[in-house]
This record gives sequence, C-alpha cells and structure tokens, in this order.
Amino acid sequence: MLDALTFQRAAHLLHARNHALAARVVTRVARHLFGAYLAPETEIGAGTELGYGGIGVVIHKEARLGRDVLVSPGVVIGGRSGLPGAPDIGDRVKIGAGAKLLGPIKIGEGAYIGANAVVIHDVAPGDVVVGIPARPIERRLKVVDGSGESASSG
Repeated sequence: MLDALTFQRAAHLLHARNHALAARVVTRVARHLFGAYLAPETEIGAGTELGYGGIGVVIHKEARLGRDVLVSPGVVIGGRSGLPGAPDIGDRVKIGAGAKLLGPIKIGEGAYIGANAVVIHDVAPGDVVVGIPARPIERRLKVVDGSGESASSG
C-alpha cells in the first residue's frame, strides 16, 4: 500500500546511499500527498505503522522509532525549543491521535500515549500516559483466567 511511511522508507534508503537531493524530493512528494513530514534521516523500525496512511504526522529527523510502533494521525514527534535532541521511542508503543512527543525524551517499550497528550518527560515501559502535560494513569484491566474467574491487574 502506498502511504507516507513507504515514501519515508524510500527516502531513508536514498539518504543512506548519499542521494540527499533525491531523498528530499521523495519527502516533499509525501508531504504534498499526505500532509505528513517524515524526515529521510529518521530511523523507523520494522513493523511500524502510520494510521490512515500517516495523514498529518510530523517526525523530527533525529527521532528514533522502534519496531511495531503505531503512530496515529496528527501526531507530532519533534524537538523542543532550547533543548537539543528528539524522542527515542521503544518497541511496541501505541501513540494516540493528535499526541505531541517533544524534546529529548525516551518512551519505554510497550507504552501507550493517549490521544492529544503532550509528552515532555520520559515514559516508563508499559505506562499509559494522558493529559497536558502527560502523566501516567493506573491501568485497570479485567483479566479472565481459564477457570472463568476474573482478576484485576494493575
């Protein structure tokens, strides 16, 4: 399927082979087609997906996304004024629509970022964060074991 991530992977390959101008052209085409900016320098792991083809997604050139990350529409993964660096996102992270991940932060493996959250601090592995600024919430899942009894995990 043709989406913004396909264009970014092509641009990343061109960039890695020192074809910077061609990489920028591919990036610009993706920006016009999808309203997304995915820098060719960005490292994006295998299995990562952009919801709805990446519409409205912006990813900083210094950001790093792990494997099997879900990036929903309207997400910004970028820098912060006065702070060098960009987010480093672990494997299997889910990022809700409209979320903003800003600055040199680390998002731990398996974390969930709520829709429209503004994340400016590190997120521990497996945490669920929501709000502005984002803060962790308690996970309340109902787990049903094989005996038919339910247990709560947190």
